[in-house]
Amino acid sequence: MTEGDRSLAEAFKRERARLRSFIRHRVPDPADAEDILQEVFYELVVAARLVRPVEQVGAWLFRVARNRITDLFRRNKTRTGEALNGTPAAALEELADVSIEDLLPAPDAGPQAAYARRLLLEELDLALDELPEEQRSVFVAHELDGRSFKELAAQTGVGVNTLLSRKRYAVLHLRRRLQAIHDEFVEP
Repeated sequence: MTEGDRSLAEAFKRERARLRSFIRHRVPDPADAEDILQEVFYELVVAARLVRPVEQVGAWLFRVARNRITDLFRRNKTRTGEALNGTPAAALEELADVSIEDLLPAPDAGPQAAYARRLLLEELDLALDELPEEQRSVFVAHELDGRSFKELAAQTGVGVNTLLSRKRYAVLHLRRRLQAIHDEFVEP
């Protein structure tokens, strides 16, 4: 077994349970969920054999899983006219409900991953502090605390569309602000 094969096996062991849980939470059929899990790890093997290896394995796996889940919803939408768990909009909203924890390197993935995780969290904190209070509170409540927009609207008295707009502006700011740190980790 080569060094690359060993690192793939380690990544598979380290991320399998989290990834399976992530997929099962979004895909109601266990057979479809298992198929997606196998496809994701197959993609990892294929990508590892290409000239450009995967840098952030955990984040990459979750990104591929989200893409495969989206593909599944699209296939089923064209077959039945609606997504697996209701309307297409509900399926896409659920799919977009990915926690930041899923995107960060695993805390037990070694010193480089721990460093990257710490640095990313520090930059995220700084970027969040730059947001206006309304945008920050909506972003934190929805993304970090996992609260729904309906729940936030009921609590604050602010309309769902206004909350969605505030979150959208927060996301756009965070993307611009965190692009440099992203490029630092993705570019060689």
